[in-house]
Amino acid sequence: MPSRASVLDEAIAELPLTFPIPNPKSHGSLITVKDLHREEDLLRNPHSFRAWWSAITTTREAINAQQKLEGPLDLPEEIVALLGPLAAPSARLSFQRLTYMYEAALSQFPNSFKLWKSYLTFRLSFVVGKLEIKKRAGGKKKFPTMHEALEDEKEDLEQWHGGLDGVVGWEEWKSLVAAFERALMWLPKLPRLWLMYLSIFNHPSCPPPLAYAHARHTYDRALRTLPPSLHSRLWVRYLLWAETRGGATTVAVFRRYLTVDPSITEYFTALLLAPRQSAPRPLEAAKLLLSLARKAARGEYASPEGKSPYQLLGDWIEVVENFSEEVGFDIDDTDASNDAIARSEDETTNTVQEVEPVSSDGKLIRFAGPAIPVTADGKETRPYDEDEDPKSTRKLNIEHIIRKDGLTVYKDQAGRLWTGLAAYWLKRGEFDRAKETFEQGIGCVVTMRDFTQIFDAYAEFLESLSSALLEEVDDEEGDEKADDMDELDLRMKEFEDLMDRRPFLANDVVLRRNPNDVQQWEKRVALWGEDDTKIAETYSKALETINPRKATANFHRLYVNFARFYEDGGTAKQAETDLDSARKILDKGTKVNFRAVEDLAEVWCEWAEMELRHDNYDEAVRVMQRAAAIPKNPKINYHDHTLSAQARLFKSLKLWSFYVDLEESIGTVESTKAIYDKILELRIANAQIIINYAAFLEENKYFEESFKAYERGVELFTFPVSYEIWNVYLSKFVKRYGGSKIERARDLFEQALEKCPPNLAKHLFLMYAKLEEEHGLAKRSMNIFERATQVVPDTNKFEMYTIYIAKATANYGLTATRPIYQRAIEVLPNQQTAEMCLRFAALERKLGEIDRARAIYAHASQFCDPRVNPKFWSQWNSFEIETGSEDTFREMLRIKRSVQAQFNTEASYLTAQTAAARQGIKQAEEDGQTQDAMALAEKQAKGPAFVAAQKAGPPRAESNGTAAAQNADEIQISDEED
Repeated sequence: MPSRASVLDEAIAELPLTFPIPNPKSHGSLITVKDLHREEDLLRNPHSFRAWWSAITTTREAINAQQKLEGPLDLPEEIVALLGPLAAPSARLSFQRLTYMYEAALSQFPNSFKLWKSYLTFRLSFVVGKLEIKKRAGGKKKFPTMHEALEDEKEDLEQWHGGLDGVVGWEEWKSLVAAFERALMWLPKLPRLWLMYLSIFNHPSCPPPLAYAHARHTYDRALRTLPPSLHSRLWVRYLLWAETRGGATTVAVFRRYLTVDPSITEYFTALLLAPRQSAPRPLEAAKLLLSLARKAARGEYASPEGKSPYQLLGDWIEVVENFSEEVGFDIDDTDASNDAIARSEDETTNTVQEVEPVSSDGKLIRFAGPAIPVTADGKETRPYDEDEDPKSTRKLNIEHIIRKDGLTVYKDQAGRLWTGLAAYWLKRGEFDRAKETFEQGIGCVVTMRDFTQIFDAYAEFLESLSSALLEEVDDEEGDEKADDMDELDLRMKEFEDLMDRRPFLANDVVLRRNPNDVQQWEKRVALWGEDDTKIAETYSKALETINPRKATANFHRLYVNFARFYEDGGTAKQAETDLDSARKILDKGTKVNFRAVEDLAEVWCEWAEMELRHDNYDEAVRVMQRAAAIPKNPKINYHDHTLSAQARLFKSLKLWSFYVDLEESIGTVESTKAIYDKILELRIANAQIIINYAAFLEENKYFEESFKAYERGVELFTFPVSYEIWNVYLSKFVKRYGGSKIERARDLFEQALEKCPPNLAKHLFLMYAKLEEEHGLAKRSMNIFERATQVVPDTNKFEMYTIYIAKATANYGLTATRPIYQRAIEVLPNQQTAEMCLRFAALERKLGEIDRARAIYAHASQFCDPRVNPKFWSQWNSFEIETGSEDTFREMLRIKRSVQAQFNTEASYLTAQTAAARQGIKQAEEDGQTQDAMALAEKQAKGPAFVAAQKAGPPRAESNGTAAAQNADEIQISDEED
């Protein structure tokens, strides 16, 4: 058995197999005796495509059948790995035979696409190996974007099993390429041939001379040859091929495509940062991302991945953080660039622009601004910016770009931008610059989210720096250790100071967002604890900063609290009381145009209270006199917000209430009365002021004047406000005079009831009736109750009739209440009518009028559904058992069935059933046994109510099947019986 080396040498010696093209003269084994008939037929019909195609098909099928008969050959693995499909001698012979026949056919039909495609597919199968056929679910988009096409094409790229080694089979690879070149020479406009040709350059065994330079030239020739409508199919392959090659090839190819379609710029930047076969190019990627972020901010670019302009800028920041040394300037270059930019901006600001002509050709009029260059299609062109040119090797000024393109535009995302800039300096080892950046960021942000983000990053930086220094100190000795210990102490102190400053820094953030937030200024004062100097400075700064018209609630409390601070001698109350400073602050507060007049009034009141606390009573009165000074025109509208708070202060009820309380405490009766009179003259009094005024006069024995105050109050106000005044007024008047001035009291009650609404009249009628009952005539008292029952609303009529009946019973006896009951039954609602009828019936029964009582029950039954009002029917049932006969009892049952049937047929049935369910009313049951009406009556009466004239009927069966207790005297009356 020959060795593996000899077999490999024999196989290699036969290569190349198809160069030059084999023929019967050079290769005698191409044609056998069996093929003579075929050859003679082809010589007789050389221009018959069918003859050639049949011959090629027959030969290919015979070769395939022979290979199946031979089965797999026992060849060494290294030979199969090198030679692939040409490892077997029979395969090499078959390759030569078919090549000969295809070449002979193509010499007759060089323009046949079918023949060329079959030939190239055949040659590919023997050189590149077996093609793996992939199954895809669904179809492709008709017009996909380039980004989508690249992702899809990655999945659709050809993959082969086996294949001829590129070094061993170099000649065969060249012959394959030559065959494709000849095919494209005859058929240059067919994209399928180009795609087949270009696919071999992605083969892993493709020789480097073909897979690199020759492939690039072939892609370029394909783009030049095919029409532009087919370029997208070529560019997808071209870009993927360039991606696998890496280095300058990738950059050059992608740059060419980006000039036409910038939509895959993000894809290209990802390749630059993570290439397959070359070093990253972060500077170029950063410039491309910066250009995309700026274009997206201007609305000139839409990310195919759906990223916003801020997200694109965030991707740029990540590149800057990861490749800080390769992308950005160092400190010196950054400072120099910042100075140059500042000088350029100053020159631009100070330079007077030359006046340009309004129109250069008489067609275009420019109203303002310098001329803007445009392209032929009318689009504006931007001036050249080296920061966006990926070909430029100049690094970037990261600080300027973040401030210009980030902090100026995305003010609500400042936290990420500041931390990104600080991380850039940290990666470069510039710790002091990073610390300055953190401090600037904390001092600029206006949201707590950004502040928390920057502060956490700042604290983490100081903590990690301290930890690193601590590890270095543990490993060092001598002087170096002492120096590092000093630095470590300094860093630890910085970290502790930062933690201590956090509440103040957070407060600064809120105040920057809204400097008119009074509550935050109060919190800042509280943060200083007992540091009186800082507290005074904070109060002063707050009062200078806050705009009174935009301040939040309780702005006046800042003035009050600041004055109280001086009054108490500081927070710790250890300094001397400084009333002069407190007065100056309050005086300054009285000149502030607050949004609410009540705030200004409270400042004046607090000033007066401060004087009272220090026993300066005359000064307190003078302060209130200044505050309550009435202007010459007292007809100013209190609610006119176009006027200042000072102009409307004299109509503040809070101010006058405090003033009158002050006069009551330390003034005279006359001075207090004068203040009350001014309040009434200004027409700003409320009901409580009137009552207080009258009570003050009453305490000082000015009874008639107190009643005059009530009179003025009821003239100023209408119901329902005046109701409270009338209530107090009438009770006070009756209490003082009783029946001595009965006519005057009657006039007052009539005057009060004249305009009183019905819902408030009940109490006044009761007071009026009580007055007549105690000091007047009983008849007038009854008339008042009669009027009340006609005036009060329906919700109060039942109660009023109840009182009326009780008073009539007490004064005139039971018989006098009959007409009252009758009127009540006529006017009360149904539910209350039933209750009133029960009371009326009880009255008639007490008077011995059984028939009248039964008639009342019959009248009330039409309002009482047996399922909703079992109480009524139970009482009527008891009434009939005790006072009725068999006929009256039958009549009651008949009425009951009639009423129940009436409610069943009416729409109110469901409503009644629902009400009964809510009240939890059930049918009368006892121990699970249902009894009829007579059984219940006997149970309540403790025995039979009627005596049977004849023999009693049979006992009833209980619902549970047990025999009921027998009663010999029971009368059997059916509910169904009329």
